[in-house]
Amino acid sequence: MELNSDVPLDPPRDAATVVMLRDGAQGLEVFLVKRHGLSDVLGGAYVFPGGKLDAADLLLGAHIDQSAADMHSALGEPDTPPATALGLYVAALREAFEESGILFASDALAAQAALRQDSQQPFNAWVAERALTLQTRHLLPWTRWITPRMPSVSSKRFDTRFFVAEVPANQVARHDDFETTASAWLQPKLALEQYWDRQIELAPPQIMSLAHLSRHTSVPSVLQEARKRPPPVIFPESYDEAGERLICYPGDPRHSSAARAMPGPTRVYFRNRRFEPAEGFEALFV
Repeated sequence: MELNSDVPLDPPRDAATVVMLRDGAQGLEVFLVKRHGLSDVLGGAYVFPGGKLDAADLLLGAHIDQSAADMHSALGEPDTPPATALGLYVAALREAFEESGILFASDALAAQAALRQDSQQPFNAWVAERALTLQTRHLLPWTRWITPRMPSVSSKRFDTRFFVAEVPANQVARHDDFETTASAWLQPKLALEQYWDRQIELAPPQIMSLAHLSRHTSVPSVLQEARKRPPPVIFPESYDEAGERLICYPGDPRHSSAARAMPGPTRVYFRNRRFEPAEGFEALFV
């Protein structure tokens, strides 16, 4: 993974990500997709399905299972307009569908069957034509990640809302072979072990999110936590010191916010061409 040192002038773009979950034979599993190597955002890295908010995501109010006010309240962002909150939920569902084939909607199986026959139609028009109702209640806000002012793995900045959701039992997640070239269901700790063994690449938000999820043993446990608290805002602060990139998280002595936002280490360093805690791998789980 290449380190970025550019400081973009544009404000962060709104984006949404879905951390898709299931209970496997050995416990909680998370679905990860590998970004195409030529992608200008995290090319070659394993990520949760997601992407930026599109204007068309704001146009599906009549095809959603709850009101914009309810979604706005659940998101816990008083300064975000309700229409944008609605759009973020739709963006999350759209990206999950486009990148993994999972459709959180009424009559999802029939709609899935038609996907490959009409892949060029915009998602909002595709949903409206089939009179589907998007099931946004399946998504629970989990965290909000805002790219540091000096990004480390991309020259772009995003304000990304991470949602958690259990994948419907009758649907099969798979990568799209276009934006994503591989995929896997992995236990959070196993994904981190594969990262540590250099089998896969992960960016800091995925590393820290997997470390957070590794503290849970089942889907209900994750969803219960999501329902009990508002999604924390994670605004990393990055520094270059002694020839190394340092990323600090809320609660770190060097971060401007003294209150912790998530479990795990409060800082990681870019060493050996990857991000790692100063105390080593096991520090992710302390």
